[in-house]
Amino acid sequence: MSLFERWLSLWVALCIIAGVAFGHLLPGLFQAIGTAEVARVNLPVAVLIWLMIVPMLVKIDFAALGQVTKHWRGIGVTLFVNWAVKPFSMALLGWLFIGYLFRGLLPADQIDSYVAGLIILAAAPCTAMVFVWSNLTKGEPVFTLSQVALNDAIMIVAFAPIVAFLLGLSAITVPWDTLVLSVALYIVVPVIVSQILRRALLARSPAALDGFLKTVQPLSLIALLATLVLLFGFQGEQILAQPLVIALLAVPILIQVYFNAGLAYLLNRVAGEAHCVAGPSALIGASNFFELAVAAAISLFGFQSGAALATVVGVLIEVPVMLTVVFLVNRSKGWYEAGRAS
Repeated sequence: MSLFERWLSLWVALCIIAGVAFGHLLPGLFQAIGTAEVARVNLPVAVLIWLMIVPMLVKIDFAALGQVTKHWRGIGVTLFVNWAVKPFSMALLGWLFIGYLFRGLLPADQIDSYVAGLIILAAAPCTAMVFVWSNLTKGEPVFTLSQVALNDAIMIVAFAPIVAFLLGLSAITVPWDTLVLSVALYIVVPVIVSQILRRALLARSPAALDGFLKTVQPLSLIALLATLVLLFGFQGEQILAQPLVIALLAVPILIQVYFNAGLAYLLNRVAGEAHCVAGPSALIGASNFFELAVAAAISLFGFQSGAALATVVGVLIEVPVMLTVVFLVNRSKGWYEAGRAS
């Protein structure tokens, strides 16, 4: 691990502080960057995510996709956590903390809206950023890609019914343009670009591929940190204006992340999956597709609603919290392998 990677938590903390400060001091600049979007997908953030995930996708040999069936237990665990546990556990946590324990500390007219935003956030499993988390845990890249692609396919048919059921609505407005564009931007196009690049490098020599990957590895982490600055800069004024509300909304999100990550990790251990599968499985099970969640909340409840704010809080804590999950997964590898079922 390089010196830069070893001190990643420090760089993350500094970027969060810088993002909030810049967002407060230069609101016009961040507002301009924030409005550079198509179908509520922010294009500067999309470019940074490309810089994060394309180098990781270049590592993947698509000829190995046929081998993913040997990780069927990991796929089953992740699907169970993502679709049978996560939305429902968040609904329970939302009503417990926001609807009951914290009720007297929050605006009374926004309670239901806050809970709705939390549910929308949990009903959309993460896509692009999972490649970053998987790479940091030395996860199996073919498993990660296959799991993300499968989640995207399920999300197209399951997101609306699950959210509608949990919110008690007869129908919801799914921002299909955001969903389709996000899948194309973060999965389809990067996969195509990365495989063209991989073949071109291998045509030269295996050493050319190794040299490229070694060169661009720091670029992925730099793009991750730049994304943090942008995300916190976009919401700098909100953080400073409503720190208590944001802190209270973060509580059920934090519990949900660690609960679902821990559940997926333990189930993989019991099932006998390798650590390189259990790591990304836990991370996929815990993280969220925040672009879709924010867009759906705005479509349903409006830009100034409590639901929109709740999904934005999910955006703000996504990266730093998932980095702590990465740390725990890496540090517990010895314990995991020692007790893994055969």
